[in-house]
Amino acid sequence: MTNNTVLQVNDLKVRIGQRGNELVKGISFHIDRGEIFALVGESGSGKSLTSLSVMRLLPGALQVAGGSIVLGDTHLFRLTEAQMNDVRGKRIAMIFQEPQSSLNPVQTIGEQLREVIQLHQNVAASDMNAKMVSLLEEVGIPDPAARLKWYPHQLSGGQKQRIMIAMALACEPELLIADEPTTALDVTIQRQILELLDKLRKSHNLSVLLITHDMGVVAEMADRIAVMQYGEILEQADRNTFFANPQHEYSRRLINSLPSMDHYLSAQTQENLLTVDGLKIWFPKKQGLLQRTVGHTKAVNDVSFSVGRKETLALVGESGSGKTTTGKAILRLNDIYGGSIRFNNQEITGLSRGDFMPLRRDIQIIFQDPFSSMNPRMSIREIIEEGMLSLEVGQNEQEREETMCRLLERVGMLPEHLNRYPHEFSGGQRQRIAIARALAVNPKLIICDEPTSALDVSIRGQVLELLRELQDELGVSYLFITHDLSIIPHLAHRVAVMKNGQIVEQGPTEQVMQSPQHEYTQQLLAAAPRSPLETAQ
Repeated sequence: MTNNTVLQVNDLKVRIGQRGNELVKGISFHIDRGEIFALVGESGSGKSLTSLSVMRLLPGALQVAGGSIVLGDTHLFRLTEAQMNDVRGKRIAMIFQEPQSSLNPVQTIGEQLREVIQLHQNVAASDMNAKMVSLLEEVGIPDPAARLKWYPHQLSGGQKQRIMIAMALACEPELLIADEPTTALDVTIQRQILELLDKLRKSHNLSVLLITHDMGVVAEMADRIAVMQYGEILEQADRNTFFANPQHEYSRRLINSLPSMDHYLSAQTQENLLTVDGLKIWFPKKQGLLQRTVGHTKAVNDVSFSVGRKETLALVGESGSGKTTTGKAILRLNDIYGGSIRFNNQEITGLSRGDFMPLRRDIQIIFQDPFSSMNPRMSIREIIEEGMLSLEVGQNEQEREETMCRLLERVGMLPEHLNRYPHEFSGGQRQRIAIARALAVNPKLIICDEPTSALDVSIRGQVLELLRELQDELGVSYLFITHDLSIIPHLAHRVAVMKNGQIVEQGPTEQVMQSPQHEYTQQLLAAAPRSPLETAQ
């Protein structure tokens, strides 16, 4: 351990209880001052358990079974809990993947920031407000004095993550642990947060333990990299060496998981399955005792596009642009204020609930989070069969059973999985089950609402490939809703870019990606993760 080393982890082991399985299996690494060290791997590899071990915040069922962690010259495992409380926040700070769950919803931003400063720093009451305003200014929060009085729900996702970074920096720690800090954010907000972290690292000479599964983020941010799988570190190297010559097959698979931007599907002129013309979804603003309508929020305003048979249209934009609202309108889950939706040469805009019911066989949806879209008390059999029964698909129980078994095998699962429950599967497996559920009623169109944004990068690639194969095999059409342009070159035939409830640009994928005309499309493309090999050179 050199004088420049901030954190040294030696032979760390974490296991379940006294004699349970080891989840972290004797890993070692160090982080130098001012360095960003990336711990890379998929869900379940042990990355977050490692960070919780550094903070000594492991869940009660887990325990450190061996090894040491040294911060500067302090052996963290030798400290009492009271002594460790002085280390947390003051010398080691942490920001998490989902800032909303880390902030207290009933306290203002100022109250939460003040609590951190009072706990670890000796700041006079007269100087406290200036200190908090200065912190918010440093992390790029607009009008910081006013924002101190706001509550978390009044901030965007990116602003909430900036608040978490401000709280982490409040006590000027030696080490910042960033656990998937951008996974839940739009691609442009992700870019802003990463640039902010890099700027603060340089200005504060801060050491950063960056935990992520995104190789694009690693390529742009990390100085050194360690790859984890099944609780072990497979290899460590500096960034350029790692991307130029990865030693382990798993590392090569992670590097290759980032979609390339040099292969495009050709747009084909064909009969339209879905035509949306001048769609408007306005939500009334009501005021007063009688709740009179005084205006409208124009969530979707005069949107037009089409999806051909056996075609994929990517509807791209950031959170709040109106993408999901548009998708729900097609499913008649949102009231339509104006415009027209035609499906399979039938006007569906004015259909009653009863008249629209038969079309639910033809139009299905796959959601962003497969776990929250499944009843945890229902088996996989019940989850898939529910739609088949309500929409009268299958002549009898045996036919439905055969269909479900065939679909599970088609999406890479096993027929015996029918008797298991959602919590018994990984995120990627649950999304495969969600795809099988959507396919069980033989739809013509599937609305895919951010179906891969919650998945690890390699699992994301597998799901996207599966969707392509199913389209070729079954002739199904997709309306693919996403905020990430990097995943669509070899998935979508055409792209429509949405901002503030309107489509600002649309056309063949290659044309939009190679020659974007609108400034917003150019910003999205610039923010998309670049090829690691390009970044490392």
